[in-house]
Amino acid sequence: MQPEATEPEEDSVWEEPPSMLWGLDPMFNAFNRLYVKDILHMREPCQVSGIYFYNSHPIFKVDVLGTVVYKREREDFFCYGVDDGTGVINSLCWKDEQWREQGDPATLWARSFGSSAREDFNPASELKKLLQAQRSSSHLEIGELLRVRGPVKTSRQQREIMASTYYKVSDPVMAVQISWMMEVPQLYRQCYDNPFHLDSSAQNPNIQGGSASYLLGRATRILKDFLKEKEVTRFRPYDVQDLLQPLVSRQPQKTASEQEPEAGPSSGPPTSFQQLRELLQKSLQILQDEGLVFRKVKCEDEVYHVTERDKDLLMAVRDILGEDCRREKYEGKGCHILHILSSVRQRYSRNVSKAALVLVLKALECNSDIISTSDSHYTIL
Repeated sequence: MQPEATEPEEDSVWEEPPSMLWGLDPMFNAFNRLYVKDILHMREPCQVSGIYFYNSHPIFKVDVLGTVVYKREREDFFCYGVDDGTGVINSLCWKDEQWREQGDPATLWARSFGSSAREDFNPASELKKLLQAQRSSSHLEIGELLRVRGPVKTSRQQREIMASTYYKVSDPVMAVQISWMMEVPQLYRQCYDNPFHLDSSAQNPNIQGGSASYLLGRATRILKDFLKEKEVTRFRPYDVQDLLQPLVSRQPQKTASEQEPEAGPSSGPPTSFQQLRELLQKSLQILQDEGLVFRKVKCEDEVYHVTERDKDLLMAVRDILGEDCRREKYEGKGCHILHILSSVRQRYSRNVSKAALVLVLKALECNSDIISTSDSHYTIL
């Protein structure tokens, strides 16, 4: 179940971030479960070789599960062609030293562990079984399932994986492959297809904006923790305002000479209340952009609803799917997410965002109320 392909960024609008900032992206040091097609088409940077970019994320290690479609064996390594359904990539899998040891198992045991052993325990026999099991898990034939993890390299103008870990996967009922196909699209939606942006404060930590960006991140995390721990269904800004007060209190105030000139002669430095209010509004906007909260009605009385705990919203989405999926047009594949979003905005609230709807659909799917038939279609159970 592969997500819709993301169009590569145009060279004219995509700017490669400085290499010293790549480590700020959590994907940089992770084994990323990318599709082979995307691995083969990742962008090569201009600054450092051996690193690649997918949707502005710096990547050099991947995790792939696929079927062996060809193999080549040499004295020191295997070369497997791994097909995950989107493409084929070479995987260079180095043999363990035991592969090259041709001596008697008893000699290998004595060389490694000495001669001490219990009389009822045959170390040579056990070592032989262990070596056979190890060789069986790393020696694959065409048609078998292989999982390989390691850095991506370009050799002779061809992308390949230099395996740091690889093994044969026993999957008689396809449980591993089904789990993999369910998890990878989620990773694309939540991580890979969301570009990693660095604001000006991160790219230049010497400017004053650096502390503002740090404060905003701290404030957003505090609000998320509050919503998770208290399990509130709705709240108003003044309900959470005091949670951010310590962040503003710790900030050093600018002197008069440090203040930027304002348009009006009577303007002065912002008060702590103004700073707190601005910080709160920006944090709430981030929560809305991520779909964690939404405002059902936009009026002077600011009431924020917690998306995943709004029972009325959950019921509205479930009812929409229950009604529309009975129609002949949606009976087979189900309703597209944009159709559901349009119906929710007509029947429930015009302010529900797509990000909020995604969280609702995920919650309903976890409760086995609905099921996804594709990356963007859902139907009622």
